[in-house]
Amino acid sequence: MANLPDEEFIERIVGGVELTAEEVSPSRLKAKVYSALMQRQAETGPLMSLTETKACGHGLCVFEELVRIAPVGEAAKSLNICRVCHARVLAEHIENAPIYWSGCPYVELKSS
Repeated sequence: MANLPDEEFIERIVGGVELTAEEVSPSRLKAKVYSALMQRQAETGPLMSLTETKACGHGLCVFEELVRIAPVGEAAKSLNICRVCHARVLAEHIENAPIYWSGCPYVELKSS
């Protein structure tokens, strides 16, 4: 299992585990775990570019969309934009942080 992509590895670990409302992890913890996984993935090589991400049908947050349409190379579009976003900082430190834009993974974490 060591060679599995992070997402598939996590899905195998939690597969079949059902949580009750009382057992759901705090959104701050989920945000910190997500950030750590993204940072780890970025350390092993470039992330999928935002152009490719959009083509796969994944929603982008407003900041990712701005980078996607900017006249910069694909290398810049493969950076972890969340690392410099204030939404990440808010989500990691405030339970139910006031982040409202669609496509933001931290918004999705607080509602799961």
